[in-house]
Amino acid sequence: MRKLLVFLPLVLFGLGSSTSDVFRKVKNASFAPGEELEYRIHWGFVNAGEATVEVSKDLYRVNDRVCYRVNVFGKTTGLAAGLTRVRNTYRSFIDTAALIPHHFYVNIQEGKYRKEENVFFDQRQHTVKSEEKNDVKEFKIPNNVQDIVSGYYFLRTVNFNKLREGDTIKVNSFFDDEIYDFKVRYRGRGEVNTKFGKIKAIQITPVMPPNQLFDGDSSIRVWISDDTNKIPVKIEADMFVGKIEMDLKNHKGLKTEPKWF
Repeated sequence: MRKLLVFLPLVLFGLGSSTSDVFRKVKNASFAPGEELEYRIHWGFVNAGEATVEVSKDLYRVNDRVCYRVNVFGKTTGLAAGLTRVRNTYRSFIDTAALIPHHFYVNIQEGKYRKEENVFFDQRQHTVKSEEKNDVKEFKIPNNVQDIVSGYYFLRTVNFNKLREGDTIKVNSFFDDEIYDFKVRYRGRGEVNTKFGKIKAIQITPVMPPNQLFDGDSSIRVWISDDTNKIPVKIEADMFVGKIEMDLKNHKGLKTEPKWF
């Protein structure tokens, strides 16, 4: 259940190379250093949390590759914070050319639960090493594997003009010592109501496996702006305890001027 919860604020939030130093090159016109997105998480009119997604203004070198550094911060607020205090941080160093991760960090504080882990990707040798306290594990990984943060940025580079409604995008993802065949279904184009008005959007739905948290395999709906930036503007999740929503509250540093109307 905890693994499924972690995908929600990122839900969106979901591919890598041979043993030679040959990396794919993904065309990225959607984001750049300095981008910052802020979200409000709520049940109906009741605020439940906030999330911030930041692309550092600086670039970093990891595994001799130039990388973006992306931080995702999430916390509960209001009544939800009184019930369960959540302060979560996810950080990914993402190859600027191949859009695959080289280093992933997570720090989870949910009530009394604590988890701090570093995950080091060797995309040339197709291996990954996870380090949590004194526990070190190594795994084999497929080509172009993603973490849960880098996968979200990769999805923003997808050319949806080449997809038909109902098509599925498959992304190999590594999280919590497991490899997931993460799938996202393209639902077509339309409009969605936001605090910025009714804007043009692309709808996608992560395909969820049977679980005790989300109600159905299409229980999560994500709307991304139908412009070059492709930023998530709204997320709805049908849970057995009710519907939770996540709405874009503020944005700055977008790569191109928004064209939402």
